[in-house]
Amino acid sequence: MCEIIGRKNEIAELKRYYNSGRAEFVAIYGRRRVGKTFLINEVLHDNMVFHHTGLSPYDRQRKVSLKDQLQNFYFSLIRHGMEGVAQPKSWMEAFFMLERFLETSDNGSRQVVFIDELPWMDTTRSGFLTALEAFWNGWGNTRHNLMLIVCGSATSWMLDNLINNKGGLYGRLTGEIKLYPFTLKECEDFYHSRNIQMSRYNIVQAYMILGGIPFYMNFFNPSLSLAQNIDALFFSRNAKLGDEFNRLFNSIFGQAEECMDIIRILGKRHAGYTRQELAEKAKMNANGGFTKLLKALIGSDFIIKYVPFGASKREEHYKLKDSFCWFWLHFKEDKNIKQEDYWQHHLKESEITAWRGIAFEEVCLQT
Repeated sequence: MCEIIGRKNEIAELKRYYNSGRAEFVAIYGRRRVGKTFLINEVLHDNMVFHHTGLSPYDRQRKVSLKDQLQNFYFSLIRHGMEGVAQPKSWMEAFFMLERFLETSDNGSRQVVFIDELPWMDTTRSGFLTALEAFWNGWGNTRHNLMLIVCGSATSWMLDNLINNKGGLYGRLTGEIKLYPFTLKECEDFYHSRNIQMSRYNIVQAYMILGGIPFYMNFFNPSLSLAQNIDALFFSRNAKLGDEFNRLFNSIFGQAEECMDIIRILGKRHAGYTRQELAEKAKMNANGGFTKLLKALIGSDFIIKYVPFGASKREEHYKLKDSFCWFWLHFKEDKNIKQEDYWQHHLKESEITAWRGIAFEEVCLQT
């Protein structure tokens, strides 16, 4: 129950939608690893009649295809009790199967349907959005006991295709919840609930590295010091977060390499760059495609757009805001550190001191 800490408002919202007595279509979004799935499972698990998670696109060998996603959805239907049907060949057919399953299992009580990592299911030319639209507009919104919850870490996809949809799903959402990283106080409550003894000074330092992301904080070992925990997470032989940067971006963005390149450039200058400067350094055309990448990174809370003090509105800058990325770029990217207790033995070095000053300033700006 640890990750529920600090989510009172979100819990209340979910319960309000659950008890509304009408059809609900709720979108929950936020940075990957922020605890969206955990929250929904903890609040509504006992009332779910169907739960499905899209297949991650992060596959080193091949791209996850429409066929893979449909097969996975089919297995979820079987797992929840559907029998006597063949594997669907399209999303239209798959959602029709879901309709039939919900109709046959309807006993009049609230039916909670949870589809996790929805953006992953929308593969190229799959017709997924059209099928989802048909499912909700043609059937779901008439079922007063249906509560459809969709979740996604690809925030720009959620915003463009659901929340700000201009097509068939325009205005169809009945609720939306954005989940944010923990505040410093929520981090303190979290560590206390896990019997992790840390001073407020160390809590801030942990925040400067992990950014209040519950998934990362959950790896902390109460028997280790802060420095020992950081070594275990990042520098040990089997570090829990040893490949997190690549996994993080490949699981969210279709153009993951381009997004990581932008993040790497922004990580070299605290004040950030103008759009044109950033495009030139990234060797990208400052066109609509580049704008879309920046919008996606902003929507997923990795970067922000701002106007420096004293500058005109035409001098908008983009800068990196994600604490985890700041730390990764400074101490993991290209460093190839072999020392497994690196953090414990280098805390007083100038490089870490310089990083600490910038990271603390970011914490002050964000909290």
